Amino acid sequence: MTTANTDPLTPASPVARIALVGDRSPHVTSHVRIPVLFDALADRDGLVLDAYWIPTADAEAEAASGVLARFDAVWVLPGSPYASEAGALAAIRVAREEGIPFLGTCGGFQHTLLEYARSVCGLTGAAHAENDPDGEDLLIAPLACSLVGHEGLVRVEPGTLAESVLGAERSMERYHCNYGPDPRHLPTLTAHGLRLTGHDEDGQVRVAELPGHPFFLATLFQPELHGDGTRPHPIVKALAAAAVAHAAGRTGREAVALTA
Repeated sequence: MTTANTDPLTPASPVARIALVGDRSPHVTSHVRIPVLFDALADRDGLVLDAYWIPTADAEAEAASGVLARFDAVWVLPGSPYASEAGALAAIRVAREEGIPFLGTCGGFQHTLLEYARSVCGLTGAAHAENDPDGEDLLIAPLACSLVGHEGLVRVEPGTLAESVLGAERSMERYHCNYGPDPRHLPTLTAHGLRLTGHDEDGQVRVAELPGHPFFLATLFQPELHGDGTRPHPIVKALAAAAVAHAAGRTGREAVALTA
């Protein structure tokens, strides 16, 4: 992967370690796109990410052992149903509780809402219809109209992380999903602090974020599918920048610890 900076007079940005949580497959377009995106971030923006793929079946143990907490960013990728729902939820919880920059896209968005509902809102019976189609309390349910291959307008609220990252209040985005949040539980999520900051033209939730967190964003659309990958979507670039900033802070803290 290209180095961040070849000018000896300019300090290089630190390399950020990012955990890619998902069940990697050559048949999932998002997964294939990741190396292209990371090369472009290094070449164009000097944002170097050292990526580690963590299968969902391993993520719960990696979270419990503290391994995930040592990353500079966590991205829960599309590709559901995951091999381990518990693993995906554990990765999201570590990022949320430890202040680690986080992005969840498509299935990652759906499981972000599920993790928050269970862990923060006390909705322990909340279920995902793809994993538990007979669940009595479906937080994530089949969409009335499939969004597989769909492209649509998303409007984000002014003054939010999403608006700051996108640099605009509206954006055309790409989807590849069949599931989304059931509106009946959304007031409970927002009452407990989650902010639903982006909606489609029908008013359906498409973006969620967590105020007070360094960088915590989840989208039902897939920013990794933007263009041909050589000009990363602003959301992907923002995650990379947040990861590099986290790495710089970590390096500083480690240096202080060594001299203490």
